[in-house]
Amino acid sequence: MARFAVELVYGDNTEERLAVRPAHREYLATLVERGVLLVSGPYADQTGALLVYEVADEAELRAVIAADPYTHAGVAKETRVHEWQTVLGAWL
Repeated sequence: MARFAVELVYGDNTEERLAVRPAHREYLATLVERGVLLVSGPYADQTGALLVYEVADEAELRAVIAADPYTHAGVAKETRVHEWQTVLGAWL
């Protein structure tokens, strides 16, 4: 399994993002139940969010991101994906 840190950088479409947020969070909850999403949440300044996924590979991650209601709504102006090699921490 591989871990990925995904950063969403929100665009200026705040009203649309807030309208889609319940569906986005419901989708993320299903990923938590499946063990795919380890942690997620918006930055305090509401400019974006950080999500940490554990998946087989980047192809699976891209499919998970593509199915997110936020992706369909285009609320993120940028999505930054980094494979994350964890060394220490409670998640290990």
